[in-house]
Amino acid sequence: MTISNRHEEHAFYDFTVPAFRPWSHLVKQGQVLRIVDLEGQQAVDTLFYSAADPSERYSAQDTVRVQGSPYVTAGTKLMSNEGRVIAVIVADTAGGHDTSAGACSAEANTVRFGHETKYMHSCRDNFIMELSRHGLTKRDIVSNINFFMNVPVEADGTLAIVDGMSKPGDYVEIRAEMDLICVISNCPQVNNPCNGFNPTPVRTLIWDA
Repeated sequence: MTISNRHEEHAFYDFTVPAFRPWSHLVKQGQVLRIVDLEGQQAVDTLFYSAADPSERYSAQDTVRVQGSPYVTAGTKLMSNEGRVIAVIVADTAGGHDTSAGACSAEANTVRFGHETKYMHSCRDNFIMELSRHGLTKRDIVSNINFFMNVPVEADGTLAIVDGMSKPGDYVEIRAEMDLICVISNCPQVNNPCNGFNPTPVRTLIWDA
């Protein structure tokens, strides 16, 4: 656990993302974004794109390779597909955030939970809607970070999605190493325990460098 010394009243940006909904914002180089799991056990699917050139974006593969770990936490350098550090996690009260399981989608819901779930809202839908505000499309969706999502690796190498371990008020802070577009899907999944079967709001705050 790495606790922050930043005070909420000093943040210049403070917004609560409703349950089920997407969000995005520009986070400039040196600024710090905090994502707060207000009620606990809420997965927050997150992507980062270079504001100067969105073709450079977060790379789960490079981040895992450089860190030597399938999870991200305080001290993790988030890598881009160009091999550059785009952000650093500087505080984390939950730990062990997933970056392998990806985002839920209509297709994945259908395969995992049955055809009746196909048209349920999903993180991929959220990403498509929010990316369109920045001139990006579904082709720009890549493997994401799942903050506060508990995805252990089983003995046979498969990924499990189990009850989240985050508590109400747990947070993670990310310092931008370049101007970034941060895109969030406050995960709407109700068919597996990644949100405790009950999606809830999360809070976003940003501090200047």
